[in-house]
Amino acid sequence: MAANGKAIESKPKRVKSILISQPKPERSPYYELEKKYNLQIDWRPFIHVEGVDAKEFRKQRIRPDEFSAIILTSKNAVDHFFRICEDLRIKMSQETKYFCLTEAIANYLQKFIVYRKRKVFVGKRSIQDLATALKKHKAKERFLLPCSNLGSKAVSKFLEDNEFNWQDSMMYRTVSSDLSDLSDVTYDVLVFFSPLGIKSLFENFPDFKQNDTRMAVFGNTTSKAVEDHGLTINIKAPAPETPSMTMALEKYLQVSNKE
Repeated sequence: MAANGKAIESKPKRVKSILISQPKPERSPYYELEKKYNLQIDWRPFIHVEGVDAKEFRKQRIRPDEFSAIILTSKNAVDHFFRICEDLRIKMSQETKYFCLTEAIANYLQKFIVYRKRKVFVGKRSIQDLATALKKHKAKERFLLPCSNLGSKAVSKFLEDNEFNWQDSMMYRTVSSDLSDLSDVTYDVLVFFSPLGIKSLFENFPDFKQNDTRMAVFGNTTSKAVEDHGLTINIKAPAPETPSMTMALEKYLQVSNKE
């Protein structure tokens, strides 16, 4: 990926183009920024999810139907859990209990099961929200945690610390996307939301130099990944005045693109 000029500036240069390292949404406040500041905003996921195939999954020597309770931490976990079941021709019991980290995951689960509230338990955001329900069923249930190659550390720690009868199972991977078609493309701002996005950037472009490219990052772990690679953070969120990335970008654009 090409870049141009010097990274640290006393007066920001005008921003004309931004690349956001995520899939393009149908609606987004970024579209308002694009119109307001006459920008070119492109979208490109730097990472994607790949399912573990049935042959590889069998090596784990796990049968989903031997578990009476499933802990679901994302829509990807739902997708790949039921994909594995279908690939292995496994039909889960109607008595299976599902513990969903959020309401969005629970709603998504309805694509795959007949929804019964007494068998679906819903948290607000974290595993702690489900602690009471999980502990209530701890003695009778055997829990399966479908996860990616990155695991689910907070959930695993909770289950381990509370001595649940549980097992995790890798059913999908988060991997770097092929960005080779961007090798000769220059953007004024690159926007990242995850350390995995930074990892993908350097896997695709090992010789990447920041130069004039501004780095916009969301979250402390993403910031650390940027700094570990010796790059300069120009735009950062969340912050007290700019809790969202769009707000942080606009604050920067008010200066850089001032007429």
